[in-house]
Amino acid sequence: MAGRPYDGWAVGDRLAHDIRRTVTETDNLLFSTMTHNPQPLHIDAEAARASEFGQILVNGTFTFSLMIGLSVGDTTLGTLIANLGYDKLVMPKPVFLGDTLRAETEVVALKPSRSRPGAGIVTFEHRMLNQRDEIVCQCLRMALLKGSGAAQTLDLPASRS
Repeated sequence: MAGRPYDGWAVGDRLAHDIRRTVTETDNLLFSTMTHNPQPLHIDAEAARASEFGQILVNGTFTFSLMIGLSVGDTTLGTLIANLGYDKLVMPKPVFLGDTLRAETEVVALKPSRSRPGAGIVTFEHRMLNQRDEIVCQCLRMALLKGSGAAQTLDLPASRS
């Protein structure tokens, strides 16, 4: 288990995630295609060249998804009960093909769960930066995490056969 349990976090904890990723044309095209996003800025080189950006703009939802993905191994892998939501998502700078991205995380709030003893909600502030150390994506993620105490289980409905 790489992620930390709820009681292993403190407000102010900071992580620089080790994995970096250079965004490729294939990443952007496949993600745009899989999500049925026909935005010419993402998939049409001629339209993108004629835009104010002058080149293909990487799909913002790819950037967001990559930021969360790069953080999971260090934050919630093996300890997550549920992601409860995302807030204050911003993309202050564009991402282009060939940009190399990295993620950082800071814990900004902790709240014990009222319904699950030992578990709690961690609010992470995730930031994605490019090779010029510019923030290209940022958000808050609220995650319900298991505690380090006794085994905790999810109360899932029984499956129907």
